Amino acid sequence: MIRRLLLALGLWTAGISLALAAVHPVRGFLPDLKFSLQGAGGAAITQQAFAGKVVLMFFGYASCPDICPTTMAQLAQVTEALGPKADQVRILFVSVDPHRDTPDILQAYVDQFDPHAIGLTGDEKSIASLARRYRVAYQIERPDPKHPDAPYEVSHSRGIYAFDTQGKATWLASDSESQEELLAALKPMLN
Repeated sequence: MIRRLLLALGLWTAGISLALAAVHPVRGFLPDLKFSLQGAGGAAITQQAFAGKVVLMFFGYASCPDICPTTMAQLAQVTEALGPKADQVRILFVSVDPHRDTPDILQAYVDQFDPHAIGLTGDEKSIASLARRYRVAYQIERPDPKHPDAPYEVSHSRGIYAFDTQGKATWLASDSESQEELLAALKPMLN
């Protein structure tokens, strides 16, 4: 009985320390990087375009008023702090709003933050499939076909997914983590 209590206490303590960790290891818990989406100019882009690069993937949308620009600015600061090693990293901003976010709009959006960022989108089915793959929750109000320019609501979960140079899911961090914590988790992934 005492042995079971000690084991339970040990597991509970480990759970607390994992919950308090700034960056959560996910190797073996999330699938490898895999997608087929569209980039600037309507180019078909898959995970193969990023072979040999560390990928930081974030889901959002270009007209997001708060979370997305803050996260993009934060990731830009992280890559800038890497100096010359920043070329080994790619930020992938995947839109959950394919109605407004064309590939060119997305690329123009991410270019404002970082030259290592790529804006990606696809049709509703492709986005939903990728979001399910990485357990991303989002909800989009159906745009009114009679008023395509009318504003509508979009909500999405928050998180930064890191994949190593072989495309293996390595860690997941909150978009509110500090630059220092993200750098500390990112540096061991670089050559």
